[in-house]
Amino acid sequence: MANTLFSFSLLILSLSAMQVTHAVDYAVNDNSGNTGGGVRFRNEIGEASSLQTMSSATNFIWNIFQQNNPSDRKDVAKVTLFIEDSDGVAFTSNDEIHVNANYLGNYTGDVRREFDGVLYHEMTHVWQWNGNGQTPGGLIEGVADFVRLKANYIPSHWVQPGQGDRWDQGYDVTARFLDYCDGLRNGFVAELNKKMRSGYNAGYFVELLGKTVDQLWTDYKAKYAN
Repeated sequence: MANTLFSFSLLILSLSAMQVTHAVDYAVNDNSGNTGGGVRFRNEIGEASSLQTMSSATNFIWNIFQQNNPSDRKDVAKVTLFIEDSDGVAFTSNDEIHVNANYLGNYTGDVRREFDGVLYHEMTHVWQWNGNGQTPGGLIEGVADFVRLKANYIPSHWVQPGQGDRWDQGYDVTARFLDYCDGLRNGFVAELNKKMRSGYNAGYFVELLGKTVDQLWTDYKAKYAN
């Protein structure tokens, strides 16, 4: 009985060690000072909420990508969010997310909801596979906005389904198209992301959906023609 309890204790310790090994640390660096965006970030969003959103987004993305096994995911130990005065909205590089405080300060509407949507998009860049740099940029951004769409953080300025000029136009246009493809085969985006772990080929669309991406885009446009 004692040996059984000892073995069980070792099992629990091993499982705990595995969980610690795959845990992700999150940090926020607020470098915005007393600018309008910085004040708005601290008053209406805050560091604690940002950390919670980063963690929630990670779990949501793993679920969307069907990455239940840690070996299926990128090996990321820490993600750091920087709030700073810059240009644009946000960008991600080397597991660091940079959000423009000026954008937050000038945003008209629910800035907390917009901020969370931006974080879901940028956190996707942390975790998604990019085909070792071969995946078209429009598809990379489209996958990130697909995650934002599935998380129900769709901003009012997004295009409607069926709109856009090219399937790889990026962002909301490509996200809407990927959502259509995911409707044809549940889990399509997860399978596409898995394939892009080592490279990229437009033939992935044929392998998964039986049609070229151009034909799928034609079908998609036809569906919403009216």
